[in-house]
Amino acid sequence: MIRVLVADDEAIVREGLVAVVGSDPGLAVVGTAGDGHEAVAATRRTLPDVVLMDIRMPGLDGVEATRRIVASGSAAKVLVLTTVEQDDVVLAALRAGVSGFLLTSVPRDRLYAGIRAVADGEALLAPSITRRLIESHVGASPTPLAAPMTLTERQADIVRLVARGLSNQEIADRTHLAVTTVKGYVSDVLVQHRLRDRTQLVVLAYESGLVTVGG
Repeated sequence: MIRVLVADDEAIVREGLVAVVGSDPGLAVVGTAGDGHEAVAATRRTLPDVVLMDIRMPGLDGVEATRRIVASGSAAKVLVLTTVEQDDVVLAALRAGVSGFLLTSVPRDRLYAGIRAVADGEALLAPSITRRLIESHVGASPTPLAAPMTLTERQADIVRLVARGLSNQEIADRTHLAVTTVKGYVSDVLVQHRLRDRTQLVVLAYESGLVTVGG
């Protein structure tokens, strides 16, 4: 059972998400929050696996709330579900420690899959914003924004596939490795570079120059 906290400042949206998430037998809503301060406090109190976070909230927005949740050492993964898709907002959310980003227009089965993916440590970005985000904030830089990543040849191959959005199963199929082996490689790289999850790994892969736009 995956424990979910729902944070949104609009009561009707919050109640709707609670109903939708709660209708999946593998998900359990353990709390709600109406702003960023409540989200931080509720995460500490209810210990969710995933926080469904809105970006635009009064008092303390979703980006800063995420930053505080991550800084607290919480194991909760933050999945942003919002109508906002401006590149600067997405990048700020990713840098704050968000593990996934979906638009509110996604069908409920995609939402369920997204919650499970994020809980399992997968990176998740809405397809409509991924390419534009990379081109605007990473690919446009003439030089890498971060130091080159120190990887073995096999690790580098797998990181490139992660950056292309492939799941562990898809990477396993492509490289003829076992899924557990792929997970092991990804986990080693996360630990080696002190990264929270695959989303941070993707950002670093582009910023370090390991992966390039269109490459």
